Amino acid sequence: MTIEIFNRTKEASLDKRLGVLLCRIVALALFTLGVFYWVRLVGVYDGPLWRFDTMPLSWRIVASSLAVLYPIAGVGLWMPSSWGVVVWVLVAAIEAGCVLALPAAFGTDLSIAAFHAGALVLLLALKAWPIVVRRIRRLKV
Repeated sequence: MTIEIFNRTKEASLDKRLGVLLCRIVALALFTLGVFYWVRLVGVYDGPLWRFDTMPLSWRIVASSLAVLYPIAGVGLWMPSSWGVVVWVLVAAIEAGCVLALPAAFGTDLSIAAFHAGALVLLLALKAWPIVVRRIRRLKV
């Protein structure tokens, strides 16, 4: 007699693999954005917002916070752990809040906020898909 420990179907395995793949792709993007913010803080390039000492106070707070949070979210998503998604949502909320609430101070470039929103919606769809399929199968029976 065999005891089946994991009752996984190919669909569930595919959903899990796609979720991990998405998390890892987003983790690489978050690492890249984290490096971008560290380059800004260290002052590799000359410019008004490209060195910490020449930034306004609002940019100093946001840039230093995101420089720390982006790599943490990237590590959490690479592993794929639930706290990584939580930190990622926090980072996305900070980015979107800066651009949408204070466009005079942070500009109106919505590309990074749109990336976060699109990837979060895709991850939510991947997480919700098995639940929807299970409910549909229950209704058919």
